[in-house]
Amino acid sequence: MHKLLTALGANVAIIGAQWGDEGKGKLVDAVSGNFDFVCRFSGGANAGHTIVVDGTQFVFHLLPSGLLHKNTVGVVGNGTVVDLPDLLKEITDLEKSGLANVSDRVKISLRAQILMEYHKKIDQELERRKGDQKIGTTGRGIGPAYADKVSRIGIRCEDLLDRDLLREKIENNCTFHNKLLGLNLDPEKEIEALEAVREQVKPMLCDTRKFLHDQIAAGKKVLFEGAQAHQLDIDHGTYPFVTSSPVSIGGVCTGLGVPPKNINGVIGIAKAYCTRVGAGPFPSELENETGELIRKNGHEFGATTGRPRRCGWFDAVVTRNSIETAGVDTVNLTKLDVLSGMPELKVVTKYTLDGQELFTVPTTRKANQKLELEFETFPGWEEDLSGVRKFEDLPENAKNYVLGLERLCGVPIRAIGVGPDRNDLIFR
Repeated sequence: MHKLLTALGANVAIIGAQWGDEGKGKLVDAVSGNFDFVCRFSGGANAGHTIVVDGTQFVFHLLPSGLLHKNTVGVVGNGTVVDLPDLLKEITDLEKSGLANVSDRVKISLRAQILMEYHKKIDQELERRKGDQKIGTTGRGIGPAYADKVSRIGIRCEDLLDRDLLREKIENNCTFHNKLLGLNLDPEKEIEALEAVREQVKPMLCDTRKFLHDQIAAGKKVLFEGAQAHQLDIDHGTYPFVTSSPVSIGGVCTGLGVPPKNINGVIGIAKAYCTRVGAGPFPSELENETGELIRKNGHEFGATTGRPRRCGWFDAVVTRNSIETAGVDTVNLTKLDVLSGMPELKVVTKYTLDGQELFTVPTTRKANQKLELEFETFPGWEEDLSGVRKFEDLPENAKNYVLGLERLCGVPIRAIGVGPDRNDLIFR
């Protein structure tokens, strides 16, 4: 692990290379003890990271999962949307689980957008109106909060410092959304909710852009923790079935104010198969007993929502697209152990539409219906991988599968997950 991090440099980004839920939090936890700061740069509490330490499960939503290390400071950047009551509950729950001084180790950008209760009501109402054309959001208000940000009516954490301005903005926004959507949003309830947490939050507020600039200049090490994944990026994902912010490598710069030159290395996280939550194109999906078996063996249910994930074969086209766009240097392959006992494994190697090769997932229904896939088949293995800690000790077919994915992805696979615990990792 130390060799891997040394080769990448002082400041490293960890990015999901599929549709999220790849196990980013586990690698962040495994390596973050080598970093001084771990930063979230996009998204909100809709992005769950589950970490298992000595049999104890910790679930992170908005906070960087690197906070499991007692000396690590977590930074929540300006590119995020922050549900303040949920954030404080997350801190409390982690401290009850035995983590020390979490609130003292969290810094929140003054420019981060506040996710209001009314954003959740707007989210649910908009999904209801779409009928069978739902996007499949978590209903946690993420999209409407980012919509307000882009519409320049968003409420930022710095507004907590000016009670009169905060009240004015909340009253105006509730009036605006009530007229637009026919809702009955109550500004007084919104103000009351923020007043209840205002004093607890204020000590965490910080000019995180300047803070990180100074820390990097002083030689401190920073880990940039991705949420969701490249294929859910608002620009580069399978639009419109995406999240509402830039969650790929570009989000590090915009969501934290960190210049590109300060990102020294990028690790892409990919499962040994593929999953997706909610609606949207998923070319390698297995809507059969095999897909159900992967879901069962992989415990594929959302950490934040509990929703069952759609499961399918590893898609090298999707992963290569993510790797190329995000500039991934090396891949952490997760959940290889889930595939034990399967007689054979398939990998998508090529997309063709009307005789033309495609290098990304098409986003129109007609194109996806006509899309042709090419596969490479690998023999499976029966052995339990949970106790394996060296690559050479893996079954021959498991090693060949990893090497095959490495060849198809075009970058080295340097870390392999073989179980849920933080120690269930093989480093090559």
